[in-house]
Amino acid sequence: MPLINLPAFSGELLDEFSTRKAERIDTPVIQPAEPFLDIAGEDLRRRIFMTESETGASLCLRPEFTIPVCLRHIESATGTPKRYSYLGEVFRQRRDGSNEFYQAGIEDLGDINLASADARAIGDAVGILSRLLPGRPLSVTIGDQAVFEAVVQALGLPLGWQKRLIHAFGNMIQLESLLASLVSPQFVTGLDDKVAGLVGQDDETALVAYIDETMQATGYSTNASRSPQEIARRLKEKLVLSETRLDDAAFQVLEQFLSLNVPLVNASAALSHFADAAGLKLGNALSRFDGRVAALSNAGVDLSLIEYRAAFGRPLDYYTGLVFEVMVEGSSAVLAGGGRFDRLMTFLGAKDRIPAVGFSLWLDRIETERAAA
Repeated sequence: MPLINLPAFSGELLDEFSTRKAERIDTPVIQPAEPFLDIAGEDLRRRIFMTESETGASLCLRPEFTIPVCLRHIESATGTPKRYSYLGEVFRQRRDGSNEFYQAGIEDLGDINLASADARAIGDAVGILSRLLPGRPLSVTIGDQAVFEAVVQALGLPLGWQKRLIHAFGNMIQLESLLASLVSPQFVTGLDDKVAGLVGQDDETALVAYIDETMQATGYSTNASRSPQEIARRLKEKLVLSETRLDDAAFQVLEQFLSLNVPLVNASAALSHFADAAGLKLGNALSRFDGRVAALSNAGVDLSLIEYRAAFGRPLDYYTGLVFEVMVEGSSAVLAGGGRFDRLMTFLGAKDRIPAVGFSLWLDRIETERAAA
């Protein structure tokens, strides 16, 4: 079905995709809702238009393309490496602008040279925008979730706290709230005395048995969404988290890391200095970061366009490493955004781990910038 109301520059965009050897792919507008609800992140989940099939299956209008493109790749049983491009409508509730708008982009699946693929994604986004907005100075902001994860892990926090902090990466309000809880923990109150005692004794078998007995007695087990084992595990985790306090030195280390904001050409040195000063071993994460910087330089990307912000992330939970956004210099409108999502393919059902990176272009924002030129 032909797309209507496409921006005038769509032909140039499709030429760019062809030149970059990214196969054009389309995906259904109606998508299974579960993958988006499970892994896309809260920011996208609350914007989705939901519906359901005649059999009661949860469906939604396509809110983005990355998950549908990955699902299509898995269904087609096509080998990798593979580069896909797309151009079509997405549907999201937005405070500003239409709830139905066009996005385009490239998904790069299966390239085992992660640094090269990351550099290509940034280079493609910048190159395409440079063609569509000739003469307009661009700026790129990058972050790296893998570096943040390495810092959190090196601090030796309990696994539950590591997961919470990593999940909040890129959302500074949520992250600062979690850090405040770590500095001044709020102890768990209101537990049944028997439950509190069993949790405190670390007697998991007795705790599970007591929870099961209580559920049976109250009839809750007939419609419970969690097993006694799951409830027991969550209670123990909640207690451990509530009793964990981040000491002042570790808190200062995290604050120092999150405050890093430097030109990319200085970022490797800044991260190395930070790690040495804090006594943290970030080994592989820093090596991959340095490799990406070198790959960007080798690919001819102008590094002076790029800033590294340690606290920068994007509001999609499936990112695992690089995240980036491209804007016109001096503007706050994000024209392209993307990153690496190495765990997404296996989550969606791929039998083998498939490294992946990609980006999307916001065509309505690009059209606004072209009109303002």
